[in-house]
Parts: sequence; C-alpha cells; structure tokens
Amino acid sequence: MKQLILFLIVFKACAADFDLALSLSQRTENKVYRSNIKPNWLPEGKSFWYRVQTGAVNHEYILINAETGERKSAPNIKSLGLPSEEDIKTSSLKVEVRATRRTGEESGLKFVNQLGSDVDLFWINQAGERIRYGGIRPQSEREQNTFDGHIWLITNRAGEPLAVIEARPIIQTIIIDGKGVSMGKEVKENKTRQEQGVKSPDGKWAAYIDKGLVMMRDSSTGKVTPLKTDLDGKSPFHNPCEWAPDSQSFVVSNAALVSTRKITLVESTPKGQLQPKLREIEYPKPGDPLPQPFPVIFRIKPEGHECIVVKSDLFKNQFNQSQRIDVRWSADSREFTFNYNERGHQLYRVLAVNGMTGAARVVVEESSKTFIDYTQKTWRHWIDKSSEMLWMSERDGWCHLWLYDSKAGQLKNQITKGKWVVREVLHVDEEKRTVWFMASGLIAQENPYQKHLCCINFDGSEFKQLTKADGQHHIDFSPNREFFIDTWSRVDHPPVLELHRSDDGGLICNVEIADAKALLATGWTMPERIVAKGRDGGTDIYGVMIKPTNFDPQKKYPIVEEVYAGPHSAFTPTEFGRLLRQHIIADLGFIVVQADGMGTNHRGKVFHDVCWKNLKDAGFPDRIAWIKEAAKSRPWMDLNHVGIYGGSAGGQSAMRALLDYNDFYSVAVADCGCHDNRMDKIWWNEQWMGW
Repeated sequence: MKQLILFLIVFKACAADFDLALSLSQRTENKVYRSNIKPNWLPEGKSFWYRVQTGAVNHEYILINAETGERKSAPNIKSLGLPSEEDIKTSSLKVEVRATRRTGEESGLKFVNQLGSDVDLFWINQAGERIRYGGIRPQSEREQNTFDGHIWLITNRAGEPLAVIEARPIIQTIIIDGKGVSMGKEVKENKTRQEQGVKSPDGKWAAYIDKGLVMMRDSSTGKVTPLKTDLDGKSPFHNPCEWAPDSQSFVVSNAALVSTRKITLVESTPKGQLQPKLREIEYPKPGDPLPQPFPVIFRIKPEGHECIVVKSDLFKNQFNQSQRIDVRWSADSREFTFNYNERGHQLYRVLAVNGMTGAARVVVEESSKTFIDYTQKTWRHWIDKSSEMLWMSERDGWCHLWLYDSKAGQLKNQITKGKWVVREVLHVDEEKRTVWFMASGLIAQENPYQKHLCCINFDGSEFKQLTKADGQHHIDFSPNREFFIDTWSRVDHPPVLELHRSDDGGLICNVEIADAKALLATGWTMPERIVAKGRDGGTDIYGVMIKPTNFDPQKKYPIVEEVYAGPHSAFTPTEFGRLLRQHIIADLGFIVVQADGMGTNHRGKVFHDVCWKNLKDAGFPDRIAWIKEAAKSRPWMDLNHVGIYGGSAGGQSAMRALLDYNDFYSVAVADCGCHDNRMDKIWWNEQWMGW
C-alpha cells in the first residue's frame, strides 16, 4: 500500500485509477478455469481421474486411460464407475492460509516428504502473497532458513494446500505424510532424544550427549558409561550421535563454543504490559567467528572403546553456523562422508573418513576465483552398489552433472554438456543408469529461464528433451513413472496440461487447456514479454511489461520498475498468474516492468559472476538499457518519469537507484532494504561478497 500511495503522490494518479487498482483482486478472483488438477492414479497405474473447475461454481470429473488417451467426463465420480468421493482418501487438507505477521529470531524448518508425489513450498509474506521456494521431491528432505513467526504453506503440485506451518524459535522437523494432521506432524529436537539416546542399528547400545560429554547406555542392562576422551574439558560434544550400519562405531561432533553476536530490538507493544520491552536475539553478521566442528569416531570393542579424533587438515576454516557436522556412513560401514565449505565460498570439498583409522581423503573438490553457489549447486547422489556418485558442478561455466568414482575420488565422465544449465534433478534410476532432470536454456529462441524435462544415461549418451512446448514446465509423474503430466504456461499463455509417455516424451493426449476468458473480460491485461540487449550490446535480457486495465496508446505513462536482484535466483515471472502486485500498480496509471539483469542466477557462471563483491551493480546497466530499448518502439512509455520499488535485497537496489542512477530514476520506495551488507545476515552476504 505504501508503494501505491507514494507513486500516487509523485506521479499524480487520479482517484478513479486508485479505485480501479484496489478493486483488481476482487474483480479477477476465480476467473480462470480448467487450469490445474490433482491426478488420482488407479491401482494398476494405467488410468487416473481428477476433478476440474469448469466455471465459477461448476466442476466435472474426468477419467483418462493413460495408454490410449481415451477421455471420459461426467458430473460425478459414480458416473465414471469409480467409488464415491467420500470413499477416496487423498492427502489434501483444508487449512487456513494466513499472512506472516511478525518476524522473530532466526530459525529453521526441516521438511521430510513421505508422500509419493512432489510438494511445493511457499512463504506467505506480510501481504498474504505466496512466494514460491521450490519443490520437495518424493521421499526426500529439505532444510529451509526462516524466522520465528513466519508462515509457510505446503501444497501439492495442483496448488491444493496440505499444511500451514508457523515457524518457531527452535528448528522444527515437519513430516509430510498426508495422514490428516492439519498442521503436519511436528517432530522437535528435544530432551527426549537426549535422555533416550540414539540407538545403534542392532539395538544393543544408545549414545547421547550429557553436559557436553559422550555417554553410552547398554540397552540390556541400562548401565550408562561415560566415554572418556583427551578432549574432555577442552570443548563440548554436540548431538546427535551418528551410528555406522554395523553398530560397531558412531561419530559425534566436537566444537568449541564461540561468542555469538547479539542484537537488540524494541518490542513496542508487548502482550501483558504497556511499556515497551527490550529483546536480544542472536544474529551472526558477516565476518563474525563461527564454530569449527570436527568429527570424532567412537569404536565399540569388547574391552572398552576407542576414540579417534579426525584431523582437520582438509577442513581447517569452515563456513558452518552449526556446532555439528552432518555425516553419511557408507553402506559397508568402512567410512563416512561430510561436506567442507571453506569460509569465503571459493573452495568446497566432499570428504571421506576411514571409520577404522580416522584418515580423511577428498572425494570431490570444487574451486572458484569468485564463488561456489553451495546452496543450490552442490547436489549429489550416492550409488553404494557401484561406489559411484553423481555430482553437480559449474566447473565448465555451466551447471551440469558429473559421474565420480567415489572410492577412488576420481572423475569418470561428464554426464551433461552444453551452454545450458541443469536446474533440478528429479529422479535417479540406478538400475537403468539414467537420471531425470529439469534444464533451462536448451533452445536458443526460447526464454532461457523456462525449464524442460530431460533424461540422460550416466555415460552421457541418449540425451532426450522430453518436453517441447515454449513455456515453463511442471512435471507430475505417475506412481510407476511410466507416464507424466506436463503443465506448461507463460506469463502470456494460460496453462496447458498434457499427458506424455516417459520413455520418449511422446504426447498421449491433452488433459486440459485453461480457460481465461472470464479473467480477460474484467479488463485484466496479458503481460508482454520483451527481450532486449544488455550493457554489453550482445547479451539478451528477458523481462515483462504490464499495462493498465484502461490502457490508451495515445497517452504517456510513467514507468514503475519492480526490482529484486538477489544473486540466489532469477525473479521475473515466467509462468501464468494474475500478478496482482504488479497489476495493481499498473492500474494506478503506470507501465510496470520487471527484468533480470546480469548478476542474477541460472544463466551460466559468467552471467552470475557479475554480482561477486558487487551487489550494488544489481543488473542496473542491463535493465536500464532494456527499458530504453523497449521505449523506442512504444512512444507511450515516459522515460522522463521512472520509479522503482523493492523489498529486502530489492529495497537495497531501490535505494541504490537514487544514489547511482538518479539521472534515470525519479523516485524509489525501499522496503526493509539490507542497505549495508556488513550489517545483514551472515550466510547471504558472505556468499556473494566474500569473507
């Protein structure tokens, strides 16, 4: 709202425009039909049914034979020869989605998807808008930084809510199991685990930490024995204890306590009292000291125990905000692996440690003169049977997959190649030695941010691009992965849902084609996709433009840019949606634009590296060139009146617009900007600005 008011004052929007803008959400609600489904596959895996909205209050049921593409429709399930709707169990839950209303201390969430299908994760911001934070694959886990009080929504790929979670000061583990628990099942790291200990796989022992010391309980007798080490009294041990599969060893982390920076906040209207309260929270900032945990091996022997401290020669200067190291034991219990992310983010290693001797070796190593995008591009998949590992790397300048001999620590071959990027791995078939993934930038004439489904063999042979339509693609596999439903759209093209064969991507049938006529009838306008050259005169910059509902090409319109240029991703919309925030501002009488300049992600390493130690750049030279080029053929764009707004990193950029580019921008609205990168959160700023 403050953006609207400020732009209204500066650019003199009229009251009628303001009324039009504020009515947009209500005018356009529930105006797109046949746009999403939740497929319910029948037990044989060859057919599925779904319920689809066909009008404001209407719907129908569809049954599709996936082998033939035969499609049957009916007003209810029984007419399709299926059980009544009440008899069919799904994981959908009716939950209340509410806006984030407060931001407490830094915390985290761990999501465990036990379902057989993808789920999507959204942060619900203070305006109640869904901000997508990616997906969680079936039977996989995902950790997410957040803050106490922030609201998170879990949905299935059809967009139906599964659960709403409010983050707390402690890290929570959310089990997504579809068993009808309205808030999901919450599991906390608490005293119960400490008191009971972590049981060995054979059930004979339980190990835990008590007051920084390692304790072991004999499950048969209940006798507790403290495990003495040379480290006692020097630095504490930290939960949890990680047992080897053979129950003969376990690993626990040891780390000296470091002082943590505290910052103070004033709670202006605390509950239970009139006077403000002063609150103090932990908030590490760039350059602050961090724990340096190291693994210690405890081997169980008849005559007692053996303690082996792993030497830190290969991991001397960790970027690790935790006091523990996450380890993974090999299936044969001979060694365990863990990650080393060196402070400064220019060296990253996967290390393996011999469980008998404590000797460490390098499995894979990445180095960069700028930075390694460790939060998104260090995916790996271990193949224990063949002692191999699939690894993601940008070492050739593009995000690709590589195959390693994990026992020898040697590269076997590069799997994917080309001037395009792997965006997400969906599935690894170890028996067929095939990997399924999403990639973007594959087709020269397409928007390089549009993801396509692909598959390839481990040796790099038989690469297949399985989706072809010019759009942003979301994939939903059948339970046996024989078929997939492809939902694709663009900002200027409503969703199309197609059924394909997984082996060759062949189209079986159209499932649904979204109907947006009712939306367009409200005056809502399709965004326009624009491509223009950036600062170097050769690199294409991709963006969108949104016009007012009552657009008149004979008028001159001030320009308002929405900016978010955080290097961790790209932010210009690529798929169909109402884009209410942008359209509301446009309806005040503006042309709203948004584009991704150099320094943002998913366009290769050279494009991305522009941000390194250079966050103030924020792609401004590219986006200004893009706006000027667009205006050459659009005389109704008023280059003499350009405004900009953004939040967080976007707020930082909005302020920067007036500091460095005031010859182009007339006004800026900066919402909660992180204007001084020395003062902001440690992990985000050191990732791009260095140590």
